Amino acid sequence: MYFFLLNLSVIDLGSISTTVPKAMANSLHDTRAISYAGCVAQVFLFPFLMSTEYFILTVMAYDRYIAICKPLHYGSLLGSRACAQMAAAAWGGGILYGLLHTANTFSLPLCGGNSVDQFFCEIPQILKISCSCSSLRSFWVLVISVCLASMCFVFILFSYMQIFRAVLRMPSEQGRHKAFSTCLPHLFVVSLFISTGFFTYLKPPSISSPSLNLVVTALYSVMPPTLNPFIYSMRNKELKWAIRKVISWMLLNSDKFPLFFQK
Repeated sequence: MYFFLLNLSVIDLGSISTTVPKAMANSLHDTRAISYAGCVAQVFLFPFLMSTEYFILTVMAYDRYIAICKPLHYGSLLGSRACAQMAAAAWGGGILYGLLHTANTFSLPLCGGNSVDQFFCEIPQILKISCSCSSLRSFWVLVISVCLASMCFVFILFSYMQIFRAVLRMPSEQGRHKAFSTCLPHLFVVSLFISTGFFTYLKPPSISSPSLNLVVTALYSVMPPTLNPFIYSMRNKELKWAIRKVISWMLLNSDKFPLFFQK
């Protein structure tokens, strides 16, 4: 589990670094410009890292399934070599997925100018300014994306159905609590990742607007990688103690924080 958490941490750091620094620099310099090479890099890196994170989360669901449903076979099924192979497959799949989107996006002729209504080079915004004659090729890329996402989602769902069945059969309440506490951080991260992504790309067109699209994109591109370390660290007793200490100090000094503590 810690090996996969290491991979997830690297991915989250890369996801934040792909979009946020450039957006902050543009905000400080009061500009919205980005070079062509920078745009290509963002178009490749963002789907590459997001898809790799999804694949890693799928592998982590399998890890939890083996740990809880088949604990006696954990060492043989998920040894160091098997973990390295699954992580390498996730990273390799992410690279291929990123290359697929990058090649498809920048092979389309642009007919609507070179301005996108987003704080980074997001693929749907670039496709909006491309010529419609290549929509069939984009459709097949979308089909591949939906198929991959659905397969991973079904695998995660099946794994947790088996996990919950096994946990509910445990005679010991302490054992059930330990099993649930092991799975809940991963379940929270998966739910956050999937819900923000689904809302971004499947929201009704009737509620779509440039300002809402900007907020929603910031939520799914920035919020999951920012919150993931905190979610997985909540089982750490030292972190819990530090958070309680900070909250207690803020409550004792509430007069210094009128924005948060209004009388």
